[in-house]
This record gives sequence, structure tokens and C-alpha cells, in this order.
Amino acid sequence: MRGTKVTFDNDKLHYSSELMRALAHPLRLKILEFIDQNKSINVNKIYSNLDLEQSITSQHLKILRMSGVVSVEVTGKFHIYYINYDVINKESFAVNKFVGKA
Repeated sequence: MRGTKVTFDNDKLHYSSELMRALAHPLRLKILEFIDQNKSINVNKIYSNLDLEQSITSQHLKILRMSGVVSVEVTGKFHIYYINYDVINKESFAVNKFVGKA
């Protein structure tokens, strides 16, 4: 045993785990890829173009929103989603640094 004290910032650890959870799902990655291709897009176009149920799409978008990966702008009855690239870039850097690629 090394005798080193292991400490974590619980808030940062919780946020990191939620962010990784949000990005570790193939359907959410597919949704992110589709939003990225369109820069910003209405939720109706997401589920109709990806051939998903509206409720499933909304559940996945909620997880992405809560983790800060996407943001939503409500214009009347339309919900327009776009990617928060700052969050994506920080996460990408952290993951690559963790696995030794940065």
C-alpha cells in the first residue's frame, strides 16, 4: 500500500459521471451526430429523420440537456436543439488525456 489519500470533489465526480453516461449511449451519439450535421434542429425533425418515437427522442434529449451537452431554444411551439461544443471539447480532451492520447 502506498498510503496516499484518495480524495475527489463529489460535485465534479457526479457531473463527470452524468456527462459520460450521456455520451456513452449509441442512440444519443446518433442524435448528437444528427444535430451536428444540421447545426441546430427542431426536435420534430430529429425523431422523424432518425425514425424514432417522439417519447424516446425526448427522453434522450433530456439526458443530453441535463448533462449540458445540448441546449434548447424555445421559439413558440418549436424546440430547437444545438450542441454545446465547449462541453464536448472539454470532455473529449479529458477522455483522451485519461487514456493517454492527449
